[in-house]
Amino acid sequence: MTENKKIWINAGEASGDMHGALLAESLMKASPGTEILGMGGPAMQKAGCDIRYPMQLISLVGLTEVLPKLPRLLRLFGEIEDILKKEKPSAVVLIDCPDFNFRLAKRAKKLGIPVYYYISPQVWAWRQGRAKFLQKTVRKILCILPFEKQFYNERGVDAEYVGHPLLDLIPVDELDNISPDPNLIGILPGSRSKEISSLMPEFSRAAEMLKKDRPELKFAIARAPGVEVDKITSLWPSDLDLEIVEPDARYMLMRRSNFLMAASGTATLESALIGTPTMIGYKMSGLSAYLARKILSIKYVSLCNIILDAPVLPEMLQERCTAENFHTQASQWLDSPETATRVREQLATLRSMVGTPGAAKRTADIILDDLKTV
Repeated sequence: MTENKKIWINAGEASGDMHGALLAESLMKASPGTEILGMGGPAMQKAGCDIRYPMQLISLVGLTEVLPKLPRLLRLFGEIEDILKKEKPSAVVLIDCPDFNFRLAKRAKKLGIPVYYYISPQVWAWRQGRAKFLQKTVRKILCILPFEKQFYNERGVDAEYVGHPLLDLIPVDELDNISPDPNLIGILPGSRSKEISSLMPEFSRAAEMLKKDRPELKFAIARAPGVEVDKITSLWPSDLDLEIVEPDARYMLMRRSNFLMAASGTATLESALIGTPTMIGYKMSGLSAYLARKILSIKYVSLCNIILDAPVLPEMLQERCTAENFHTQASQWLDSPETATRVREQLATLRSMVGTPGAAKRTADIILDDLKTV
């Protein structure tokens, strides 16, 4: 292998963009002259990646949301395959997004390009048989949850545990010195247009109900990268004050908040590691929800609850994702602060369970060392 490598990184959502940026920086630092190209967002671009396709092209949720865009996605696969043939990257690194990245892995493997999976797909949660596909297609999986390594190894997949990259992003020592504002409620409506449209009306109505009960309450929303402010404010009551927090300040908002209402996803693990009680909401189409219930093999949807193996953070999913349910849970935490304190105590054990900082560097070192043997 030559020193000046090209590596394609494929990320499809805001969290993957963040992790892709850290990995790109680590790769370029460990191997100067390495060129990173691929699909991602503003974080990867800022890190110096050559973004050939914006991640918004594949930011879709559920089967029924994907089907109408299928022709466009198929064209996209063809275009990326043409780029891989032309650029001949030393490796393709996939970040989460299995519905898209599995197909990309197959095409890269066919071209003889080594494929690595970082932020491994949660096949332990559903469709466990897909581990066989990974065993045949992916050279190595870099796991961010300790139990994933054993799961994959037992199924013949070469996997290594690198720790959770969020510990490289969240300044926990700095945040621990900040006391939450008992009157501030933070809202994290997600990064996808579909989830914002489905969750914001429920979050907004819950906020109105809470404000009516307690006029002293304040509300703030963390805007995800790539989400326009108008998208958020158009779904918020015009007569209810709202603070919009920029993406770079989201961790501060999470810590400052008494508690949070959030879309299911990476943000809820971030809030858990920061130690803030969080109500988790999610909605998808009826068909997608029906199929998910048929194939999911886990008790919880949030990583916090999965890792702790307990319903520490309330999950309001599908028909339970209502303003009334958010209002009821919020009122309990406000009326009986000791109940929220117990949640914080349970969250305090989480950090030690997800490893130590340095996941991106360990991943970069593993990939670069492995490429020497190709």
